Amino acid sequence: MPEREQDDHEREFDLKWADNAEHKEPSARARMLAARWKENPPEPVPFRGEPDHVARRQRRSSWISTVVVLGCVAGVIVLLGYINFRTY
Repeated sequence: MPEREQDDHEREFDLKWADNAEHKEPSARARMLAARWKENPPEPVPFRGEPDHVARRQRRSSWISTVVVLGCVAGVIVLLGYINFRTY
């Protein structure tokens, strides 16, 4: 067997062996967070929670956006009706 093919075979064997391991060591970040949270656990956070000031601004801007879009649609309808009325 050529050397490169043998290296690939050994690497594949090592990956299978590692994937089938019963105990997998956590990453350094996971170990660091576990140690930190053991003494000082984090407070629960809602899914994709946002700060209050951002949430308020988004609520207000969504209403403003809705009013602007509906106003534009109403304006186009009135304009088309006026143009249609003048052609007859």
